[in-house]
Amino acid sequence: MPTESGLRITELPSPNQDERPPGVPVDTLVLHYTDMESGEAAIARLRDPEARVSSHYVVEEDGQVFRLVPEERRAFHAGLSHWRGNELLNGRSIGIEVVNPGHSLGYRPFPALQMAALADLILGILERHPIPARNVVGHSDVSPDRKRDPGELFDWRGLASLGIGLWPEALPGGTGPGDLSPVPGGMERAAELMRRIGYKVDPARPEVALIAFQRHWRQEEWGGRADAGTLARLEAVAALAEAG
Repeated sequence: MPTESGLRITELPSPNQDERPPGVPVDTLVLHYTDMESGEAAIARLRDPEARVSSHYVVEEDGQVFRLVPEERRAFHAGLSHWRGNELLNGRSIGIEVVNPGHSLGYRPFPALQMAALADLILGILERHPIPARNVVGHSDVSPDRKRDPGELFDWRGLASLGIGLWPEALPGGTGPGDLSPVPGGMERAAELMRRIGYKVDPARPEVALIAFQRHWRQEEWGGRADAGTLARLEAVAALAEAG
């Protein structure tokens, strides 16, 4: 069926869904990659009642869009998750699986047709739900200790140029994103900024959340180091997140 924007969506209902908790707003959008050999295989798993996993939508590499769970229902996509003080985000989120073999099966860039269809889909979702830009996140953002999708090749910047999510163009103090200079106390400052953005940071392993941040907002350098370029990007993202 066509949506308001003319995007054609194929209905492939999944049994893996239930009622959302009463009184909880849909205020978060979580983007995933499928991490399987094909979109067909991913959809089969997301519709397998024994797997107990699902998403609201799947976007194929050629731009085809499939709806597995209605937006008013809860899909089982985020699992153990945290963002901006909220836990177990399935009840308050919409999940989109973007077809890609992932890091385990030959991670590759996301095609332009796929990203265009994804953008159209998300813009429609944002018209229907009060999801702030700071709550458009990746699976690795909300589960950094378990997940790395959609990963460092995903075009977050391109989506932000269309009004989807956050991307800082200006960095504080004129620091370039490629500045790898060490910063005394950098990891402690990074952990503070990540918490302000929305991450759950393990005090014993803050680099885990930092790698997730870098895969999203500093994709040219995601080794988990709290260098000057990373701290500048963290400062900029935190300012945007706190502005709403």
